[in-house]
Order: sequence, then structure tokens, then C-alpha cells
Amino acid sequence: MKFVDEATIRVEAGNGGRGHVSFRREKYVPFGGPDGGDGGDGGSIWAVADPNLNTLADFRFNRAFRAQHGEQGARRNMHGGKGADLEIQMPLGTRIFDAGTEEMMGELTRKTERLLVAKGGWHGLGNARFKSSTNRAPRQFTPGTPGEQRELRLELSLMADVGLLGMPNAGKSTLLSAVSAARPKIADYPFTTLYPQPGVVSVGPLKSFVMVDIPGLIEGAAEGAGLGIRFLKHLQRTRLLLHLVDVLPPENADIAGNVRKINKELANFSEELAGREQWLVFNKIDLLGDQDAEAFCKKTIRKLRWKGRWFAISAATHRGTDELCQAVQQWMDEHAPAPEPAPEPTDAAPEA
Repeated sequence: MKFVDEATIRVEAGNGGRGHVSFRREKYVPFGGPDGGDGGDGGSIWAVADPNLNTLADFRFNRAFRAQHGEQGARRNMHGGKGADLEIQMPLGTRIFDAGTEEMMGELTRKTERLLVAKGGWHGLGNARFKSSTNRAPRQFTPGTPGEQRELRLELSLMADVGLLGMPNAGKSTLLSAVSAARPKIADYPFTTLYPQPGVVSVGPLKSFVMVDIPGLIEGAAEGAGLGIRFLKHLQRTRLLLHLVDVLPPENADIAGNVRKINKELANFSEELAGREQWLVFNKIDLLGDQDAEAFCKKTIRKLRWKGRWFAISAATHRGTDELCQAVQQWMDEHAPAPEPAPEPTDAAPEA
């Protein structure tokens, strides 16, 4: 299934039902008072976070969502039925914008979180509501108010713990397939990965984290080169960055310079993202001897003046991948975020 991280949909909440005009008519009560009931409220539309979804692909084909209208009131003071609410399932990490005003209405970051995106119309009043001492037989009623209608722009930023970044063909997809059940396309040419690929890495009983592989970055990514902005935003929610370095890059490639270029793109996109915990991971060491690989890694570390952690692995042969994943899990446990309170339904929505 093609990965889709942006979509536009239209939502239309239900209209409120109109009030009813009627008078009580029974045997021996020829001139009963007004008994027209109120209409029902229109159904509202809610966006609901679904952890089982990881793409907005469904919204490429189903772009219009309509909630049920409220029913009309009836005689004998019977109120019309309320229109049923409509829930739209969306992936965790979805940001919802009003396409008309570009106002951000909210984002879905927790399981089963709900966000009101279109409020149903208010019910109309029946003529029984207008009875007074001076108006004993009112014929007034009010129609229900229309439900909110708007176009929504959806943006998906994947919810992941660990983000893989690096130049094209650094081996990010190979590493993801080696440590998780994800099966991204792998080939020996640049830009094989076209869409972000998430995978769950299990390191023991009840111990796992989510890793996401984004397409290789190039210089100018923060300005949109190579669709870099669309890729970089998927790193925004990650807590740890693994920067993969190819120990046998194309001829005449400046390895340390490439690392600096990628980090410069991170800083241009977001200073907060650039300041996040980052580890260097030297990949493809199976292509070098042990001594040559160690010497290469240490030389690059000195050239970069790298102060963070670094690892040497071979994603193709799984060498060093277990140690890397165990270290990541330990870091995750030590830097686990404080538990958040259970979310309350959000019903604040901009005016239509």
C-alpha cells in the first residue's frame, strides 16, 4: 500500500431538526393548547486516533463525510431524534487543519483521543415553547440551525521512538529490515526508499520500540530539495536519532562532510530537532577488515570531533545490530517520558 502523509477531506455535520407546530386535539378537549415538540440536534463529526492505522491512504478515495441530520419534532410534545455522531478513524500523529483558515484545530497523539472537527446543528423549537399568557395558540416555531461544514487538511507525522537518517544508500532500510518485521524495498541505487517506513523492534519480553526509516536526505532538504520537508517532519516526534554512515561510500565522497551536511539540514528545518540525542552508526563494516573498520571509525570520529555515542555494525550480516538495539532500548527506558493523564474529548472547533 502506498504511503500517504497528506490528504484533504470535507466534513459536514448534521443539521438540527425543525420544531413542530400542532395543537392538542382530543375528545372533549376541542381547544387544547399547543403541543408541537422540538426537533433533534444534528450529529457531530469527531476525529478519533486509531493506533492500527499508519497512513492516510484511505482518504485518497473517500473524501466526504456527512453526519446524520436531526429529526423533526412531532405532536404531543415529542422531540425529534438526535442525529448520530460520525467518527473518522485517523492514525496517531495526524495534525488537523482548517483548510480555509489554515488554523490548526488539533493533533491526535494518544490512543482513542477524540477531536471535534464539525459540530452538529442545534435543534429547532416547537410551538409549545412559545405559549404564554398572552399567546395561548402560538404558531411560531424555529428551524434547526445548520451543522458546521469545512474542508480539513490532514498531515501525518509518524509516531516513532527512533528515527534513521543519513545519505542515500547508507543502509537505513537494510537495518530496519534486519531488526524488525518491516520489509522495505532494498536495492543498490540511491532513493530506493520513497516513503517513510516504520517498524517495531522487539528486544525482549514487553520490550520494544518503533523505528522509522525516512528516504535519504540531500543538501537543501530543509528547503524542499528531494521532498526533504515532507521527510524531515517524520523525525519531529522521534526521541532518538541514529545517523547511519556508509564506510564505503561512492568514490571521493567526504564522509565527515556528509555528516555535517545532514546535521545542517536538521538545524535549518528545526533547531529543536537538531539538538535531539543523536548517535553515529557506521554501517557495512563487513566490507572492511576488523582493524581497518576500527581505524576508519576512530579517524572519522576525530575529524568530526564527535562527543556522542557511536556504533559499528553490518546491517546486511546483522553484526552489531543486537548490541545497538539493546543500547537503544536501555536509553529509551532511562529517558521514558512521564505518564500523561487520560485525554478528555476536545470539543473546541473554529467557527465555520
